[in-house]
Amino acid sequence: MKQALATIALLSCLSFVQAQLPQIPVTEAHEPMAKGKYQPTWQSLQQHVTPEWFRNAKFGIWAHWGPQCVEGSGDWMARGMYQEGSHAYKHHVEHYGHPSEVGFKDILPLFKAEHWNPSELVARYKRVGAQYFFVLANHHDNFDLWDSQYQPWNSKNIGPKRDVLAEWEAAARKEGLPFGLSFHADHAWMFYEPSQRYDLNGPKAGVYYDGHLTKADGKGKWWEGLDPQQLYAQQHPMSERGWWNGAIHKQWDWTHGASLPSQQFVENFYDRTLDAINRYHPDLCYFDVTVLPFHGISDAGMKIAAHLYNTNEQSVLFGKILDEEQRKAITWDVERGAPSFIVDQPWQTCTCIGGWHYNTGIYERNGYKTALTVVRQLVDVVSKNGCLLLNIPLRADGTYDEKEALFLDELEAWMKVNGESIFGTRPWQVFGEGPIADAKIKMNDQGFNDGQYGKMDGRDIRFNQTKKYLYVTPMAWPEDGRVVVKTLAKGNTYLKKRISHVHLLGYGKLKAQQTAEGLEVVLPKPMNAVVPVLRISK
Repeated sequence: MKQALATIALLSCLSFVQAQLPQIPVTEAHEPMAKGKYQPTWQSLQQHVTPEWFRNAKFGIWAHWGPQCVEGSGDWMARGMYQEGSHAYKHHVEHYGHPSEVGFKDILPLFKAEHWNPSELVARYKRVGAQYFFVLANHHDNFDLWDSQYQPWNSKNIGPKRDVLAEWEAAARKEGLPFGLSFHADHAWMFYEPSQRYDLNGPKAGVYYDGHLTKADGKGKWWEGLDPQQLYAQQHPMSERGWWNGAIHKQWDWTHGASLPSQQFVENFYDRTLDAINRYHPDLCYFDVTVLPFHGISDAGMKIAAHLYNTNEQSVLFGKILDEEQRKAITWDVERGAPSFIVDQPWQTCTCIGGWHYNTGIYERNGYKTALTVVRQLVDVVSKNGCLLLNIPLRADGTYDEKEALFLDELEAWMKVNGESIFGTRPWQVFGEGPIADAKIKMNDQGFNDGQYGKMDGRDIRFNQTKKYLYVTPMAWPEDGRVVVKTLAKGNTYLKKRISHVHLLGYGKLKAQQTAEGLEVVLPKPMNAVVPVLRISK
């Protein structure tokens, strides 16, 4: 009996070990992982410490820019154009053609970047206050924005005919900004699945879209010699419920019936990512994934992480939906939101003033976030030990519009006066007070709770500090000019010194009175359209 139990226990252990082994291990045949201190294990990667330069930076700008900006119909248009009846589909059919005849591959040559000046853009972003700068290396559309040796569908061969990453990197280095790359193409496998479909209604009913095309179909076409499957990667069965547009969100972590990628697809993404890291030496890398690329089905993501750390120990690598142990190895990214507490490890939120890719509809309806909303988010994130990465969507020609220019002007004006309350600071003993802080707003999956910032008022207050000062930021100029900071009431346990005056940044000293209700300060008339910042000596 004991022997039988021991055998069962051994078999169970072996089954568990086998379940933990990657189903799609990468071979490193083309791009060897850099050897060094870090190995592709969580225990080894946890030796990495998020560098102080990132803890101090607090604010970065992201050029989330590529060929999906061409049509101006919004983010994920390369998927939406194959979803019959969607806005992106209708826009594409009306202006470009039916996806059985004109697919996303045919949009790529229209991405010309004819007015793109990376030096001017990065210099502008630095004046606004950016302490680091991010760009797309590739998106879910699987198009590489560099002279990629492993993906012929790239910006050097098609469209701009330029090595976009090389030019972005040169501009960032010129301005002395740490340079970041974001990689998203690991999900092209699922992202493009609608390109396997066909219309269910109308004159083209039953006519397949172009996701099935191969190199042989290109004879006499502009793309002759190129294989569409190297772009679409659709010679595989659809994921379960593949005709339901929402299925991809449940399957993002490669579960719930996701069609698992091939060995070739995984290795190709690994090779492309290491190729870009080795060429452009990023200080930051971002993956739009659960944890790391192909987490749970391959060791590709872990090897990329080890390679990055071994080549640049002062680098930062981001992943989403991380548990506490994983956050010790890689840096947590929260998309469009923030937790309701101070996080021990440095983290980042990524957000956008509009859509991730340029959207003319948002422009036309004045749908951009205001400088007020973005500053509220920045201050809140910093109070919780985080950094804010902000996307300013560019048009396909490489320029931002006049409404985005106004936003940048307003943000720059606020940063010039109040930047000392952001850069190089650390969280205080509590992050804040007020209705939103008390509500403890929950995140949805990887984030998506930044609607809270439009609901804040002067009662919502956030704190952060340096060794010398405590910064107190009401999230709006109070209508009556009176700020009451309850946390700093007379006899509080946080800052025990008596406070008789505070300094309003950009103005000067103001009288203050501590009562049982709180620290009371009367402000002058609003000096900007954003928020005031009070500085208190510690």
